[in-house]
Amino acid sequence: MATKWTAKGVLIGACSCDWGCPCSFDAPPTKGKCEGGYVWHITEGRFGEVPLAGLSMSWLAHSPAALHKGNVTGLTLIDEKANSSQRAALTTLSEGKSGGPWVIFSAVTEHRLGPKFAPFQVETKDLASRVKIGDLYKVQLGPILNPVSGEPEEIYLDKPTGFTSKRLTLGKSNVMRLKTEFKLLNYDHSGLYGEFSHFDYAGEAAS
Repeated sequence: MATKWTAKGVLIGACSCDWGCPCSFDAPPTKGKCEGGYVWHITEGRFGEVPLAGLSMSWLAHSPAALHKGNVTGLTLIDEKANSSQRAALTTLSEGKSGGPWVIFSAVTEHRLGPKFAPFQVETKDLASRVKIGDLYKVQLGPILNPVSGEPEEIYLDKPTGFTSKRLTLGKSNVMRLKTEFKLLNYDHSGLYGEFSHFDYAGEAAS
C-alpha cells in the first residue's frame, strides 16, 4: 500500500545566476553553469503517520550547464533533529520517487551525495530570511535595490507551471556560501540571485 504524504512551508533558494534567474524562463544559466539550491522549511506535513512539521531539508548542487541537461552533482542535507522515522521519510522524498520537486532534481542528478544530517537554523521573513546549516551552508536573502533611489524593489514571478512553487518573491542573496568536502560543492555566490516562496506538495510513496 502506498504511503500518502503532504508538505507545506517556506522555500528559500539562491544560485549563481544574475537577479531574476533565466532558468525561471527556460533560458540558459547566466554563466553557463548553475550552482546553488533550495532549503525547504516544513510548517505543516505528514509522511503517513510521521509528522514533518518543524523540520527542514536542502538540496544543493553543481550543474555544468542548464539543469535540464543533466550531469548534476547534488547533495541532500537533512535536519539532524529529525528522529529516525522522520529521517527515513525525508530521505525517501529526497530520492525523487514519491512526487514533489525532488522527482525533477533526481532525474537530472548523475552524482547523488548524502543525505548528510546537520543542524538547521532557519529564519523565515520573506526577503529577510536566512539559513545556516552547520558549517556547510549559509544564505541570507535581501531585496533587489533600485539603482537610482536605493529603495527596495518589489518583484514577483507568477508561474502556475512551476514545480518548486507557483509564486516567487524575487531578490538577491546578501550571503550565499557552500563549503563541503566535495570538490564541486564549494562556492560563494553572495550578491547574486535569491528567492523566497511558499510551497504546497502532496504525493504517494510506494511501500
